[in-house]
Amino acid sequence: MKHSNVALFVPHNGCPHACTFCNQRTITGQAYQPTVQDVENAVQTARRTTDTKNSEIAFFGGSFTAIDRAYMLELLGAAAPYVKSGEFHGIRLSTRPDAIDEEVLDILREHGVTAIELGTQSMCDEVLAANRRGHTAQDSIRASELIKAYGFSLGLQMMTGLYRSTEERDRDTAVQIAALQPDTVRIYPTIVLKGTELYDLYQKGEYVPQTLETAVPLCAKLLRYFEDRHIKVIRLGLHDSESLKDHMAAGAYHPAFRELCESEILYENTLAAMEQAGIKNGTAEFFVHPQSVSRFIGQKKSNLLHLAETGVTAIVRQDSRLSKYDVKAAVWQP
Repeated sequence: MKHSNVALFVPHNGCPHACTFCNQRTITGQAYQPTVQDVENAVQTARRTTDTKNSEIAFFGGSFTAIDRAYMLELLGAAAPYVKSGEFHGIRLSTRPDAIDEEVLDILREHGVTAIELGTQSMCDEVLAANRRGHTAQDSIRASELIKAYGFSLGLQMMTGLYRSTEERDRDTAVQIAALQPDTVRIYPTIVLKGTELYDLYQKGEYVPQTLETAVPLCAKLLRYFEDRHIKVIRLGLHDSESLKDHMAAGAYHPAFRELCESEILYENTLAAMEQAGIKNGTAEFFVHPQSVSRFIGQKKSNLLHLAETGVTAIVRQDSRLSKYDVKAAVWQP
């Protein structure tokens, strides 16, 4: 059964820093602070639309464990009974690495929290400082180890293309994150939002954002890197919203960013399969898993067009025995 979140956004509340890239109202499409009644309403809606036993009540959008303690306890207190009764699987929340300690984790465990996601963003201290994150890579390591020691599911979030970062630093961040053995990862290419310090740096020419052409190949490699280590990537790219599109000035945004990355992986595997089969031009058959056909073809048939540019005409076949990224190639026999 597919897992789902009953998401409530707590935008920016509790965050002691103004990161260069951050505009929480734009990202979430709201600045409203949820109430106990909002938790109740979200639960009632979920009861009608989803399998609650496989769902978590999720508090996203800010630094949950850094918000006013009384307010945090109100929200947790509204959600906890649904977890303790067994109706919901648990509570998921996102927070900062420097807002985790034993006292906080005791509270979270008492209220039925099951998963904690940390906004690690980068494991390079120079990048963290340049983007005014207010924490260090060591804070992320310490918090991650503590969360795992308490038995929570650990999620880590990273961003690519941050100010003062490089592809090498992004790759190193992925390596260090994988070494912490999180259960889940989210990967967000940096988006330049109007009204942020990063936007000012972009306007001055001091920051060059990633494009889809640069972000997709990198994030495809990161996706494969984590999955090869049995770390589930539960999000690639920001959620689509009208607010985001209205306020975005630059960056590697696409509403189907993950699909682009998976298509990139399949295309690279296609080239390898062609080389193995000795195919350089002409018509060829390519075998992929049925669920991978659309990604093999690519957005607007991009992968087929790229193959055509190399002189290869593709005939796509389905083979359910293959894994989602496997591609087998053979010369077409008319």
